[in-house]
Amino acid sequence: MKLFVGNSNRSLAESIGKYLELPLGLASVKRFADQEIFVEIQENVRGEDCFVIQSTSYPANDHLMELLIMIDALRRASARRITAVLPYFGYARQDRKAGGRTPISAKLVANLITEAGADRVMTMDLHAGQIQGFFDIPTDNLFAVPLLARDIKEHLETDHVMVVSPDVGGVVRARALAKRLDAPLAIVDKRREKPGESEVMNIIGDVKGRHCILIDDIIDSGGTLCNAADALMAAGAKGVRAYITHGVLSGGAVARIAASSIEELVITDSIEPTKAIREARNIRVVTIATLLGEAISRTTTEQSVSSLFD
Repeated sequence: MKLFVGNSNRSLAESIGKYLELPLGLASVKRFADQEIFVEIQENVRGEDCFVIQSTSYPANDHLMELLIMIDALRRASARRITAVLPYFGYARQDRKAGGRTPISAKLVANLITEAGADRVMTMDLHAGQIQGFFDIPTDNLFAVPLLARDIKEHLETDHVMVVSPDVGGVVRARALAKRLDAPLAIVDKRREKPGESEVMNIIGDVKGRHCILIDDIIDSGGTLCNAADALMAAGAKGVRAYITHGVLSGGAVARIAASSIEELVITDSIEPTKAIREARNIRVVTIATLLGEAISRTTTEQSVSSLFD
């Protein structure tokens, strides 16, 4: 087994390598003057089981091209099997035609990864579960809920906790967390007037006197989460924390979270945290290195991955 990494999240890849007691494979990922990407695999991979760890986070297109070119380089170097490990799968929010004459970019990206030469895909908390079906190769969608539930139990008394889904679409994820915590569930009903903005309309469930835990897969601008937190506090919640798998946190999101009524935002390192995130007063990062490392180990030894979440 060999691990290779692009430029998107080297610190996570190093942590995975430490868990597996494996050094990262030798590879050079460079840019020409016109920003063309050049990859050179600098060690023998013939007949090896190779894993390419690369989140397609900002800049998404550059990191996606690095991934595709690394897969192609490994395929042409006669690797036995190539697994694309995407802790964060970019373009996942474009999983359907949202209007006339719009693309399904998640399917296009799945096709690109497959055609580049990947034999398997491993990712985490896909925005929409059906994206697994966009790939014509085996795909493992890992879940962060067990990891997040363990963190909540370590930092909070769960007697008065209530799990809250920030929208109707996230109810399945929220229910899974609520079941692990043996906690009740509430839902924020909101109406989005235009892209990038949301208006909270109603809270479904009695949150009065509860410590509310908002759970979601992606936080981008942070507007939806902050509005939901304000609505929960107005409805009598004692406090609001948020647990999000993928901290995209674009634009002024970090400042927005810092100024909000959210006591603490917990994200994973599926996307490499920026300096602003690391220095934010109410943002904390938990690592998924152990989970990914164990999934990689089980893949290469042909053991069950789904049993990780039993």
